[in-house]
Order: sequence, then structure tokens, then C-alpha cells
Amino acid sequence: MKNSGKYQHKKILVMGLAKSGKAAAFMLKKLGALVTVNDRTPLDENPDAREMAAAGFEVMTGGHPLDLLEQGFDYIVKNPGIPYNKVPLLLKARELGIPILTEVQIAYEISEAPMIGITATNGKTTTTMLIYEMLKAGGLSPRIAGNIGEVATLVAEEAAPGDVLVTELSSFQLMGITDFRPKISLILNITEAHLDYHTDLEEYRQAKLGLVKNQEVGDFFVYNADDAIVKRGLQNTRATGIPFSMVEKVNGAYATGGKVWFKDEEIIPVSEILLKGDHNLQDVLGAVAVCRLYGCDIQPIRQVLREFTGVRHRLQFVGEAAGVKYYNNSKATNVIATSMSLRSFESPVILIAGGLDRGHDLSDLAKDFGRVRAIVAYGETKERFYQLAASHGISCQTTETLEEAVPAAAALAHDGDYVLLAPACASWDQFKNFEERGDCFIEAVSRLVP
Repeated sequence: MKNSGKYQHKKILVMGLAKSGKAAAFMLKKLGALVTVNDRTPLDENPDAREMAAAGFEVMTGGHPLDLLEQGFDYIVKNPGIPYNKVPLLLKARELGIPILTEVQIAYEISEAPMIGITATNGKTTTTMLIYEMLKAGGLSPRIAGNIGEVATLVAEEAAPGDVLVTELSSFQLMGITDFRPKISLILNITEAHLDYHTDLEEYRQAKLGLVKNQEVGDFFVYNADDAIVKRGLQNTRATGIPFSMVEKVNGAYATGGKVWFKDEEIIPVSEILLKGDHNLQDVLGAVAVCRLYGCDIQPIRQVLREFTGVRHRLQFVGEAAGVKYYNNSKATNVIATSMSLRSFESPVILIAGGLDRGHDLSDLAKDFGRVRAIVAYGETKERFYQLAASHGISCQTTETLEEAVPAAAALAHDGDYVLLAPACASWDQFKNFEERGDCFIEAVSRLVP
């Protein structure tokens, strides 16, 4: 772990606890800072704050009072989830010129290992996992940090110079960096999102593009050549730009003739990639480019692409029985997500759908019924799916529960078909969340798979 002395004897306010806030506070104390912890949850309801108080920190709970700034802080390190433009303390801190950091900035400053930074509106978790698995298969000592896995500061504290931190980053985190500099950055896509947090769309875009602003000659920026907003990042960096594209041959990663390529190297036929769908192919191209640039051999990349089942509950391959493949996309809680799931498959699909009835219009699903052999509908919305299917000549069975729907779908499927859980509805009629629903599906499929 590196210690530049930057925070020695500095007064720092850590706003928001949870995992990242606690890790940042303990690390800053280790670096010699004078740390005050502030969390909006009252002390008697806040075990994390009580733990920090017992460890000797000054702790303020129950809100973010403006008069805290009278203590004269040199820095504020805030939980990424706390919005800048809705908390008077942060608005005033900006006015006073107090640097407002997020925990990943501290992780960068103490890490002896280089970093790979990944961001996107969609697909960053899948891509981060792909990069991690490819580098691991290639013997290159990756460690996951950031939005998934362990808190970045804790990983950076333990990382050796021969490791590499594969770091998923949100716009919330990137708004709190100063000199954060990844060896390789990857931006998959930037579309409209999180406007309840950001002042406007341009602020969101600039936060994402901030990933590359500190990169220098000798670093790499892997960018989506099909996304005009992402390409703007080339104007903000001195890093070498390496493109990837779904639609044209580029001097980077691309898909053509049913194969994935990196420059002039054939990587793998698309048909051999276990992940399905164009959105996942975009993730694959970004991951391939990053891993080849980092020195990963082609063979471990191929191996991972043939075996990687996906992130849990996000078009995750679960297993195969009697020639039928089962996919879990419990995260598909609306019609758009279910339609995108269906478009990921060329062979016929038995769609399992249903859940909480929020009165949403389901009719747009019919645009993708050409891919559907049959539907098994369950839960509160089962009759609405049945009526929709009947009006378009699609066979539909109904069950009360998801657990009953899986064997019903298996009975309808033919060799070469897919059974897809993509509910198009929230899970709350029968489950606490989409994760619990996906786990139920996985368990039901396990009873079918040899």
C-alpha cells in the first residue's frame, strides 16, 4: 500500500457509511487524517455509526447539518449515493471550494497495482466479470473492485504491484475523482440515465467521460466507435484510443462474418459464445480489447467466452436438459427488458413471464412473438399474458407459481429450444426481489438438469 502523506493531519468529513464509507474512514485514519463521520440515520438505529464511535471516531448522525462545515474540513469523502445537488451541506462545500471525493479516489492513491476502469450505462457488470475471468484464466492476477465485489479501498490496500484492479465505476463515483488514472479505461455506452441524481444529462455524460481525463500517453482508452457520446472522450484524453464496433471493421475489436476479431486476430466464432444477444456481444468486444491490450493470450479468452454463463439473474445460462437450454433473466422487470431478452435468441423460445400486476401495457411484447413457441404465465398477471398470447395465436399455459411454471415450460420445449425466464413484471407478488425470483427459477431448473 502506498502512502503519499497527502491526508496526514488533514480534517476530513466522511459522509454516509455503509461499506464504502466505513472503509474510507478507517483508511483515512490509517493515513493520519482527522476524521469525522456523518450519517443521516440516527445513532440508535445505526450499528455502523456505533461501531465507528467505539473505534474512536467523532460521529454525527441524524442528518447532514450545514454547521458541520464550521469545523473547517480540508476534504469531504461522500458515499456515492448521496446526490450533490440536493444536500445543502454539499452545495455550500462546493461554493467554498472544498474538494468532494469518493472512495475510489482514495483507492487509486494507495494502490500499488495498476487499474482497469470500466463504466457504461448498460453492461458494465457483465463486462467487468468477463475481463476478470479472462485475465484470471490467462494467469494475470486480477482483483475485482468497485461497484461489484469488495470495496475498492480494501482491495487496493492488499494489492501487490503484480496484481491488476478490475474496477467497475458508476457516474456517482466518477464525479468524486481528482487524479484517478486507470492504465486501461473502457466506456461501453452512454445513454440517458440517473437524471434524478444528476443536474442534467450533460452532467451525467461528463461524469462518465471523466474516466479518461487523467490518462496519459502509454495508457489506453477502449471506446465504443458506434456511440457518438463515447467517442467524445477522445477529445478529453492523451491515452491511445482503441475502438470496438458492432457494425464495421476497426483497428481494435469487431464482429464480422459471424466471428469476433481483435485487429487481424480471429478470436472466436460468435456461435461459440455462451452469452446471447447483441448487447452481450458489445460487452464481449470491449472485454476482448481490454484483455488483449493487457497481454492476455487468445486461448484463455476463448475458453471464458465458451464457458461464461453471465451475471446472475441477467440473461444467465443456468443449464441444459434434453437438448433445451435454460436462461434466467429475472432482472427483466418490464416489457422493454423482456423484448431485448427475446431478441437474444434465434431458435424458438418458451417464455416464462408474469408477476406483480402494475397495470403496465404488455402489448409491445407481441412484436417479438415471432421468436416465441409458447408462453407459460404465472402470478398476478397470468390471465393478461394468456389473453395477449391468444390474440396473437401463441400457445399459453398458466400456473399459479414460478416453481410450477418451469416444468410446464420444459414439457412444451423441443430439442434445440430455449426456456427463458424474462417476467416483464416486478417480483413482489410472490418474492421479495428479482434475485429471490431468479434463485427460485435456478432451483426449479436444477431438478430438471442431470
